Amino acid sequence: MTDTPLLKLTGIVKQFPGCLANDHVDLTVMPGEIHALLGENGAGKSTLVKIIYGVLRPDEGEILWQGEAVSIANPNHARKLGIGMVFQHFSLFEALTVAENIALGLSDPKDREGLRERIVEISTNYGLPLDPDRAVHDLSVGERQRIEIVRCLLQSPKLLIMDEPTSVLTPQEVEKLFETLRRLASEGCSILYISHKLEEIRALCEKATIMRLGRVVAHCDPRESTARQLAELMIGTELKPPSAMRAGAIEGTPRLEVNRLTLVSDHQFGTSLREISFSVRGGEILGIGGIAGNGQTELMDALSGEVYAGKPQTILIDGVPAGHMGPSQRRSAGASFVPEERNGHGAVSAMTLSENAFLSGHIRHSLARLGLIDHGKTTAFAQEVIKVFDVRTVGPKAEARALSGGNLQKFVIGREVLQKPKVLVVSQPTWGVDAGAAAAIHQAIIELANEGTAVVLISQDLDEIFALCDNIAVIAGGRLSAPKPVSATSVSEIGILMGGISDPVGDSHAA
Repeated sequence: MTDTPLLKLTGIVKQFPGCLANDHVDLTVMPGEIHALLGENGAGKSTLVKIIYGVLRPDEGEILWQGEAVSIANPNHARKLGIGMVFQHFSLFEALTVAENIALGLSDPKDREGLRERIVEISTNYGLPLDPDRAVHDLSVGERQRIEIVRCLLQSPKLLIMDEPTSVLTPQEVEKLFETLRRLASEGCSILYISHKLEEIRALCEKATIMRLGRVVAHCDPRESTARQLAELMIGTELKPPSAMRAGAIEGTPRLEVNRLTLVSDHQFGTSLREISFSVRGGEILGIGGIAGNGQTELMDALSGEVYAGKPQTILIDGVPAGHMGPSQRRSAGASFVPEERNGHGAVSAMTLSENAFLSGHIRHSLARLGLIDHGKTTAFAQEVIKVFDVRTVGPKAEARALSGGNLQKFVIGREVLQKPKVLVVSQPTWGVDAGAAAAIHQAIIELANEGTAVVLISQDLDEIFALCDNIAVIAGGRLSAPKPVSATSVSEIGILMGGISDPVGDSHAA
């Protein structure tokens, strides 16, 4: 350890058309320090770390690496300096295997020797199992994130930048990862840690730099602050938790029923579903927890109609057989869906917000007339979503790719919620969004349930499930445990089931 900062940024400025992403940002990271970089979505965090990693070049400012001024030309240069990064949005080639993607990030050919064995060893040791020969296009979002983490750990970096690295881990795996990060820090490796899970920040980090609207607004020791205090520093105002409380009025008749759903995954390395049965009544929120890659994607595809569920009676929406219906027919029957991947699945990045609003809203909001788009009504619907869900954007004509991840997520959630569905199935609703956006999304889900909607919430965030849901089930190996009341279990118990430490499969027909 020395008194010389490992990394020091001074006066960093980065401007994009219509957006000052970084406004004279200063940041100092010492050797062996675990340093949090906090801020709401759109605060400029991702831009700043992309500059550190050489993805972007600053317009102004200076970067000192181990006391020497550097101009980081590209990620390969950054890796040679000793900087590794785990991106929130993955830098992977879908047509290549896990091992091939990891090999692309290794500059020295010697590092590729015995790579398959090292991938298996490291991924297993850190509780992030990976098959080196699997193609990336067959992997879930969570499994793709594992590749990014393992790729960095293989490089033994001096500075490890981690952007939302724990969103796909059980509580037990999070603790194991934290043990690894603390060990790395004790050996002199610095960690620059970005997460919207503020309790994680308090447990792991010793310093925090907080950004808002492109500027650094505060420094603190997160261990001496509450999660609420950190959130309020991020958003610059008092944090308003969901004002709507669970009404507790759950109707007797199921609005969504799934009966012995068995489905062979159409992905070569996917997880087939086996004998899944459950029901959700109006006003009920059922949480489905599990580690990524255990059948969540296949379950979502089957519920949304992207993959047919076999016999019509396999899925009932308000008593209507729907197993043979496609997505549009299920929407007409009263269901809405929010997939886990907002970019490319929940929204088309090159389309405007108005066009994205039309994609799923045209059925229940009658946004087409005589086969033609009603642009006035479509724009008004998009504008309503933007206003009600406080989506930070220039307007309905903005392209989806111009929004930060959290704002796009609010738009996608809002588009579905404002259709007032009888059934809402939502996967990873607050993945990678800040505390303010998460609170808004949670409130919208609660209010919808209070109005009589049956909600299925598929999430790897157990805190989220315990905060919102009435009942919880665990999916593991393509099978679903018997749902049980949230009040009758604990985060630790569910985390153990998610990790497969004990048999998670119960009498699922009891639901």
